[in-house]
Amino acid sequence: MAGTGAGQARKLDDYEPSTGGLVYLRGLSRWQAEDQREDLADLFVESSVASGGDEYDSREGFLTRLTEDVGRPGFDMVIAEATVPGEASVLVGAVFGFPVGRDGNWWRGFHGPLPRGVDQLTASGHVFAITDILVHRNERDRGLAGHLQHRLLSDHQSSLGVTLVSQTDLAGYASLQSWGWQDIGEFHLPPDVTVRRALTLPLGERSAADPDGLAHNSGTERPREGDGVDPGMR
Repeated sequence: MAGTGAGQARKLDDYEPSTGGLVYLRGLSRWQAEDQREDLADLFVESSVASGGDEYDSREGFLTRLTEDVGRPGFDMVIAEATVPGEASVLVGAVFGFPVGRDGNWWRGFHGPLPRGVDQLTASGHVFAITDILVHRNERDRGLAGHLQHRLLSDHQSSLGVTLVSQTDLAGYASLQSWGWQDIGEFHLPPDVTVRRALTLPLGERSAADPDGLAHNSGTERPREGDGVDPGMR
């Protein structure tokens, strides 16, 4: 079960949106995400987007991917809304995804052996796949993407975020790297011939002993199946 609740808003400290108002983060349930699908698609069009492939470049492709992900067990989403004096709040950011299974099936298509830390965190249920990070173009370079992805991972009790980006999507790749993501290798999804890069975002602190930040974080322990918590329950 994710830690974010519907309607649970939190102000971003030291964040000044281009609208001149305050920015709040809140989690959406799968049903709320479906209700806001058109607004999210509009944000996709107006965003600096880190996407997973060339076929995702269209609004229709985004909506298809959103529908698929909403149906996955453990789906979670965090949105950012900016308040505008005298007007309704404005959707300026969103991030969503789902937990990677302990069986490691998500990694089929990765070329070569997984880094040891990634393999261990996957087996312990601490890895979360982020499908999309949306930031309105007016909010670029203001730190919003970092707040969104950190909130989603920490609220979902995950130690590591993972995502895929098309090898030809240079803008998306550059955005991900600027937000702290690390390239760990090639990824192929048969029968699709598109080559993707697999990137990770450690939630842990980097140190001399753990330069990648991939150490297990005991504060992000996710319950195992059968522990009485349904990971897909919202």
